Amino acid sequence: MRKIIKVKTGSKLEEVASYSRAVVVDNWVFVSNTAGRNPITKEIPEDIFEQTDQVFENIERALHAAGSSLEDVVVSRVFIQDPQQVPVVMEHIGTKFRGIDPATTVTCPPLGSSVYKVELEVQAYLGASNANVQELKLA
Repeated sequence: MRKIIKVKTGSKLEEVASYSRAVVVDNWVFVSNTAGRNPITKEIPEDIFEQTDQVFENIERALHAAGSSLEDVVVSRVFIQDPQQVPVVMEHIGTKFRGIDPATTVTCPPLGSSVYKVELEVQAYLGASNANVQELKLA
């Protein structure tokens, strides 16, 4: 029988909308689109870089609960509210993913609230951080 683990953070929205912060199926960890709300204070930083850092803290917390880490991330989807912020936000995100280098999609849709400036969704593969990685350069 297949085992599925659902990670809950206690967020009221998770309860209302019936979703999990992360779901583990076999070696795959799927982390829901995550905003920069501090889970303790419930506050969202005004600064886009502080918000991005909080997003990563929230994701890393979920990954850790699932037995994974940021180093296992193989796919990321980045949602940035303001298209003009894409270059600076992606440069900042690049510091978090340096050496991990997941396949990444970046888009600029309206987010769930105007206070959210950046959100991130990731998929991780348990053990990817210990894999024998080969990098192919096409150009």
